[in-house]
Amino acid sequence: MTLRAEVPTATFEPLRAPGLARWWFAAGLLCVAVVALAGAAVGPVPLAPLDVARELVGLPSGLSATEATIVWQFRLPRVVLALLVGGLLATAGGAYQGTFRNALADPYLLGVAAGAGLGATFAIVNAGAGQTSTVVTLAAFAGAMAAMGITWMLGAAGDRTRGPASLVLAGVAVASFFTAVQTFVQQRDQENIRQVYSWILGRLSSAGWDDVLLLLPYAVVSTLVLLLSGRLLDVAGVGDDEARTLGIDPRRLRVVVVVAASMGTAAAVATSGLIAFVGIIVPHTVRLLAGSSYRSILPLSLLFGGAFLAATDLLARTVLAPAELPIGVVTAFFGAPFFVLVLRTSRAGAV
Repeated sequence: MTLRAEVPTATFEPLRAPGLARWWFAAGLLCVAVVALAGAAVGPVPLAPLDVARELVGLPSGLSATEATIVWQFRLPRVVLALLVGGLLATAGGAYQGTFRNALADPYLLGVAAGAGLGATFAIVNAGAGQTSTVVTLAAFAGAMAAMGITWMLGAAGDRTRGPASLVLAGVAVASFFTAVQTFVQQRDQENIRQVYSWILGRLSSAGWDDVLLLLPYAVVSTLVLLLSGRLLDVAGVGDDEARTLGIDPRRLRVVVVVAASMGTAAAVATSGLIAFVGIIVPHTVRLLAGSSYRSILPLSLLFGGAFLAATDLLARTVLAPAELPIGVVTAFFGAPFFVLVLRTSRAGAV
């Protein structure tokens, strides 16, 4: 009886969120505000940041009607979508790493991105010139969720005592299969291959308020579930047996976190295309700065992930202006070296 009373104290004490997390949270909010203002002000038609800031808060700005339209109808939807997509991918990456206790886990782990790519490819090929952004988005979302479901069934089949590694292996297999089918479909329809590759490399350039509204409900649900799971992930990190001693079902927690993270990833990928490495870069950086508690990692990943992708998008549309780089190319440029660094510093797959 004495032992059971002492276990929670010994377990929870080192997992207490560091006080510095509050300062990093404020820094994250500041980064979001600065990047959002820069994204709304910078472009082919340069606008004064102070005037844009006044316009955004509803004060007299001095912007012409045309300039105000540029801010509200073209640049701001793109910035908001980048913030949502980046936040979702980074939060999902942190949640996957906590769930699988694997430093290399990211939102593409379970084949979600491959499923979204296949769904979008089918929509573009079959709808042809008449395809709309909504049709492609819904098809990509359906493919992403189907891939997640298949991965989960394969990973959970058989021995009920399997660890998270079975899901990782199932995700790799499903992703490889879906990618192969997508490549086959592309080769069968050469006419639309340019549209398919444009979507695969990221398509924030065509963002509008419709895309934001389509993504928003999934983002809210996914984010709330993951943020509320932060404390439980801290406890589950000490091991399944210890978590059960404290009244937590690791299997159920794993199901909830994986479904929530995959739903957010599917919605993000379906809306913006395939944008890799955000789920690795941001959570690891946050972990180095603010500590290893998921009560800090997940909300900070939401903020810094959004700021990172919005800043990356700003770079993508300005570095070769008036031409524009696919945002997936830019994130891969930063993410590939970071992935190698994580791979070299990881030990036995531990987070």
